[in-house]
Formats: sequence, structure tokens, C-alpha cells
Amino acid sequence: MAVIRLPLDVSDPHRRRRVAQLFRAAFSVRRALQGQAARRCRAYGAAGHEREVQGPGAVRERLGLTRAGLERAGYAHLERAHHLAHHLTKALVMHTADQVWQGVSRHLFPDAGGQRAGVPRPGRWGAFRTIPGRARSHTTERKWETFRLAGTLQGHLDRYRAPSLPLGASVADVLGCPAGESVLRQPRHLRPPAPPASGSWWDHRGALVVVFAGGAASQAGAVLLPVRLPPGAGSWAHTAHHLGDASRWHKLDLVCCRAPGVPGGWRYEAHLLVLRAPYCSPATLQRRRAAAGLDRRAGIDVNVSTVAVVSVDRRLREVRTSSIGLAPPERARLAMERLRSRRRARALDRSRRCRNSAQYQLSPAQQRRAARRAQAGQPAVAVTLPRGPRVATAAGRPRQAYRRDQLSAAYRRLRGAVAAAGAAGTRTRDERARRVAAEVVGTHGARLVVEQGDLRGWARRWGRGMGAFTPGRLVAAIAAEAQAVAALGSGPGLLQAATRPTALSQHCLCATRVPKTLAARTHRCPRCGLVGDRDLVAAALGAFVTFRDPRDPGTARVDYPAARRALAQIPGLPAALTESRAAPPARLRGRRDGRAQASARRRRAARRSAGSAPPPTPDELPTARARGTTPAQRCCLPDLTCVLPTDKTCGQVLSGAGLSRRIPRSPAARPPPGVRRPRSPPAGSRTCRWWCPSPGRTGPGSPPPGSR
Repeated sequence: MAVIRLPLDVSDPHRRRRVAQLFRAAFSVRRALQGQAARRCRAYGAAGHEREVQGPGAVRERLGLTRAGLERAGYAHLERAHHLAHHLTKALVMHTADQVWQGVSRHLFPDAGGQRAGVPRPGRWGAFRTIPGRARSHTTERKWETFRLAGTLQGHLDRYRAPSLPLGASVADVLGCPAGESVLRQPRHLRPPAPPASGSWWDHRGALVVVFAGGAASQAGAVLLPVRLPPGAGSWAHTAHHLGDASRWHKLDLVCCRAPGVPGGWRYEAHLLVLRAPYCSPATLQRRRAAAGLDRRAGIDVNVSTVAVVSVDRRLREVRTSSIGLAPPERARLAMERLRSRRRARALDRSRRCRNSAQYQLSPAQQRRAARRAQAGQPAVAVTLPRGPRVATAAGRPRQAYRRDQLSAAYRRLRGAVAAAGAAGTRTRDERARRVAAEVVGTHGARLVVEQGDLRGWARRWGRGMGAFTPGRLVAAIAAEAQAVAALGSGPGLLQAATRPTALSQHCLCATRVPKTLAARTHRCPRCGLVGDRDLVAAALGAFVTFRDPRDPGTARVDYPAARRALAQIPGLPAALTESRAAPPARLRGRRDGRAQASARRRRAARRSAGSAPPPTPDELPTARARGTTPAQRCCLPDLTCVLPTDKTCGQVLSGAGLSRRIPRSPAARPPPGVRRPRSPPAGSRTCRWWCPSPGRTGPGSPPPGSR
């Protein structure tokens, strides 16, 4: 089965308001059912004696903790809340109850690993995205409740045909158009088509439109949402694959996404489930067939910031290595994204504090300022932005819940922008993972082995690095691509090997155990003398892992005789494992904001003065004039006495590494502001370059000839 996303046009205010009310009503039912399910789950947990006597099934039936019980609860809620009948139908309520039951079943019944989920809790409005529709009946004619898609692809093409296409062009004719040519010319505001003459939307053969009959008590008629298709010829093959045969349309869900740039702040889509295989372009199919023909076996080693892949052919004649990491431009982009995220978080916090100033205390600085004004007899100043902690009880809980706060319109818009930016980042990471997975499988084949591990433990220690590189997402994309290639008849796909029987990172290709800590990134074998990157050596061992049962990771064993033969027969194997190809850390170049520049200056100053400069005092020299230099450049010779443009020397002795000690002096020895020209040095001393604007320059402010 495949799913295609169909953007909906809700530019009309009346149409947009009806869709928004539909989502609000569906969320109200879902939240009510989740609350009832949570209470029933707690009652079921408390009835331990009754479960032992009557059985768990009888207790669940009494509490209504079943799929049918939740559906009845949803119907009762719809009947009691009369305003919901204007927007919802019983079919929508039933499917909403089925979604809630899925969370309840994960709590009641353990999975294959014996784990159960917690008690379901009522969801938030920000996390509510989908209204599930009902599947179309393929046995009964013209039966498709809730949301349904009316029209045909040919009718949509006839209605919005581009002027460059000939009159009467068919879908097959458009498939031959070159990429980049416009196929459709759809207006900015799409109007819903007129109902058919028969009055039934099943007879509609025009442009595509999503039809919802509305609630039982609705007097506004059906909700008509026009569909906007991609206009380019490059995406027409994908569109025709899913929409060409209307008999394969199965189920339609209504989905909303944050979009700060559109009216209303939401973008609506229809996700159509089609009963056919997903679309695969000719280029992708050719690439996968080429990968299926590779007779290679590969191992993958996953790290927090890198993924290493090593593969060998069956005849042990060639080795290929790949090391995947973040490139410098990607690191720079992620750094800027983190900076924007912090700015948005601070803006959201300021907006909430300004709108709910009574719920926050004053900061210590604001309290001291208020105390000074009170002592001076000045009137108190109203603080509109308190920067202190939240007003809380003695137990530390806020006196007013955050959900009770008043939120401004700017806060809601910014919150939508934050959600949209997060969704865009997720799509970017998914696309990057798919692109890298295609390259890995195309280079190393579909016979892949990765060491089994739980990335959640890594996230507790290196959460920021894992969030930037997302190794789990990358491995999942490689597994999906390998499975697609394996479906063509080559290889078992990506297999997982247990850590205990293999210990890939602690062994050499010659079967010698080489213990290493996480800090040791270089593999050095004392027996065979192999020196290489730790990740690449572990990936090379993964290429020689065999399984008694491919479905059981515990049956994995390393074929060390084959690994030793590869080490002896492949001449380029030791050299291929010598160095890692991971991308170096990125350096931000170009224009940066003031905060980033200040942080960079502080880091440079820390590197200059670490371990050499004493604590700052008012008598020290102004180091701001020496920006961009190092102590070795300022004082390149040992024991240089710095000379000031006064009658007395500063009394400081500098070494080649920087300031080594400080000799007390009188405040009169401080140089006047703005004076940079030094006088002649005392006898037996040398001029320090600290005060020279540029070494080697002659004229006022430069050392006398012959001095250094």
C-alpha cells in the first residue's frame, strides 16, 4: 500500500472556519475519551483481587475497557454535547475511539518483549494532527463514509490544463512531457466544483475535491475542499501512479500542519491510502537493480557522530570503506539553527512573562533596584517583564498552572513558527538519511550487518551530538533501502548482531582481543601490528559475521578464519583501515551576530591566557588593545620589561608565554587614556611589542632604532 499527500485549498474564510471547527470538535471527543480511558485503566489496576477471582476479561468488560466500550462512550459524548453534532458523525467518533483504544491496548497487553506502555494521558492540542477517516468498501458499490475523494485525474487535467498542452491531452500524453514543463495552471484560490446534476458526488468526473457531508445537525451543507496537485511534469508520474486508477483509492485522512505564513496559521492535507505498491522512479529502480547485482558483504559500525561502513567481495579481492559524518556546511547550519531555536525560546519566555507578570517574581537585580529607589524616596517603577522564578507554593509547584496563562497573539504566532521550523528540520534530516542510505547500499550492496545496541543510553550522555547527526534515523533509512534492494532477489537486507558474542570493537581481524575504552579511537593490535581507525576495524569485522538464524541476533558469530584470509589476501585492506574520513568540525565563517562574536573572543582570550596570566587587577595593562595577538607575538623574548609613556616603569616582567608575575606599583604609573607612544626604555631593558601598533613600523609610537 502507498500513501500520497494531497494539499487542500482553504483560502476561503468560510471554508477554513468550517475545517477548523471540525478539528476542534474531533479534538474535544478524543480528549474526553482519553480521560475516560485513563480513569478506567487506573480502576482496572486497583481491582487486583477481582481480576484473580473473576478474570481480567470480565473486569475489563465491567469497566468498559474494550474497543466497543470506548466506542459507546464516544457515542454518548456526542449525544450529550449537542454542538458536536454540527461537525462530527458517528463514523468519525468510532474511528477516534479506535485510535484511543490502540494506546489502551499497549498499556493492557505486553508486547513481544514483555514491555507495556504507561497509562494513556489526555493529549494536547498542539499534538493533535489527524482526523482518521473510514475505509472505502470494495464489496458494496458507492459506500465510502466520512471523507471521500471525488473526481478523476483526467478531469482535473481537463479543468486546469496548461496552455502549452494541446487541447484534449490525456494523462498518458502528459507522462511524455520533459521535466520542468508546466502541466497544470491552477489559480491561487481554487473554487470547489459544482455538484453533479444527479446530486451524487459519485457521478462527479471533474476536478478532484474532498467531500465531507458534515454532522447530522449541520445546516451548512457538505464541506468541499478542492485539491491542489503539483503543476510540474517531473512529479506527474508520481501523481498518475497513485491517482490514475480511482478503484484503488481506499482510505482518506484529514491532516493539519503548522504553517505561519498562510491565513489561519494552519495548512491542511488529505492523506490518501492507495491499494498498490509505492511509486519507484525509473532512476531509483535502475540504481537498486545495480545494487542487487553486487556480490559483497558489508559491516556497519554506528557511533554518536559517525557511521563507518566496510565491505569486501566474495572472492576477497577488493575492499571498500565509507565513513559518514556531518560536513562543515551542515555543522554550520545546525549551529545557526540552535541559535535561532534559543532566540525563539527566549522570545516565547518574554512574551509569557509580560502577559502574566503577576505569576513571576522579580529577579535579584530588579529587587535591588526597587530597594534603592525606596531608600531614595523615589516612586516605584512598574515592572512589565519580571525576570525571577515562577510564583510557587512551599512544595515548589506553580500557584497557577501554565495552561491557565494568558497568551498573546504574537506568542501563538511564534509558537506556530517554532513548530513549523521543527517539522522542516525533521523533513531535512529524513531526506538526508534517505540520500545517504541510497549511496551506502549502492556502493556496498544489500548484505549488511550492524551491531545491535540501544541508542537511548547514548542519548543520555551525548544527546546534543546525536540530535545533530541522528545515527538511529540513518540506520533505519539504510535498513529500508536494503530491504527494498533485497526484494529484488539479492541479500537478506540489514541484519543485527548481538554485542556479547561478537564484541566487534574489542577484537582485531586476526582474532586477537584488543581492549579499548571509549576514548581510544585508534586500533593497535600487538599481535599482527594492524593500526587503524577503531570504527573502520569494527565495521570490517562486521563484514565477516555469520548467523545460524538470521532472525536471532544472539546466533551471530565472527568468522575469524575468513577475516585472517582477507587480511592476508587483500593488499589494500590495512591501508583502507588506517585513517578515518570523518568530517572535521566546522568553523563559522562570514557574518555572525554579536553574541557569537563575543563568545569567539572569549574563547580566544581563554586560549591566550590559560595558565599564564594572574587574576585581573585595576593596575594591569588594557588587554583590549592587543586583540588578535598571542603572548608569544607580544613578548617574543624572555624577561622583557614593558615600558610605559610615564616617568616610571610598570614594574611588570613578562615571559615568553605571557605574564608570569606581578610587582606592586603605585596608581600613578597607570598610562593616561589614549596615549600609546612609549618613551625610551631604561638602560639594560628591551622594548616590548605590547604597545607597538605594528612591529617593524617606524615613526611616532615605534621603538627606537636598534631595539627589539
